[in-house]
Amino acid sequence: MGLFRRGASSRATDDAVLDGQAADRTEDVATGAGGDETDADETDADETDADETDVDESGRPLTRPGAGGPWDESEVEGIGRRVDLGALWLPGVPGMELRMEIDKASNQVTAVALNLHGSALQVQAFAAPRTDGIWSEIRAEIAESVTKQGGSADDLPGPFGRELLARLPVRTAEGRTGHRPARFIGHDGPRWFLRGVLTGKADVDPEAARALEEIFADIVVIRGSQARAPRDLLALRLPGQAGPPVLADVTAPAPGLDPMHRGPEITEIH
Repeated sequence: MGLFRRGASSRATDDAVLDGQAADRTEDVATGAGGDETDADETDADETDADETDVDESGRPLTRPGAGGPWDESEVEGIGRRVDLGALWLPGVPGMELRMEIDKASNQVTAVALNLHGSALQVQAFAAPRTDGIWSEIRAEIAESVTKQGGSADDLPGPFGRELLARLPVRTAEGRTGHRPARFIGHDGPRWFLRGVLTGKADVDPEAARALEEIFADIVVIRGSQARAPRDLLALRLPGQAGPPVLADVTAPAPGLDPMHRGPEITEIH
């Protein structure tokens, strides 16, 4: 996914799911700022905010699905029913199409994308500082990049905390400039950061989004003990590939590339 890389090119979620059915989602999501309307003390205002941000305008709860994930490997007892992809253990669900996206220059697997019932989720894991998270900084960079390319990005509350609802500029078959929606979600873990991008029906259908959100919430990240610079891509491997993953020789990601570009991939059906 190009909006989060420097140097070697990153791959994208399959834009085949971004057809004419993808309409603009309502962007004016309630942020629960009810505390400004009264002279209540700080405690009362906080309680009011919490009540007003239980759901967004699509009816989607603004609390993380699942039981607190995504997870660090230290927080789970084993891989369970997940697929071993090296730095990620990904939950497998019936009907899911799994794609491993490969960087041509390094021949490394750089991202995993899955399609499920007309929706898509692309995920990547990165090294992060021991103390501070990086999602707030990354959101700002992505928003700036999208805006510079002629799109728009709104920083809104979501199931995993703050997220970006972006409208990305694309070229239509008629040669015109159009826009397609994408949701950028993220989670800061211990010394790692997991980023997801949802496209397709998940942008307009809360039920379709919920299925992918539950998958994202049950991902396990295997950070490893190696010294890694912040934002270094954590290496993935193909399903069933033996041995530990090779450290990906991919530099820190940054905004500015087209997240809708589709690169070389290997597909597997579950």
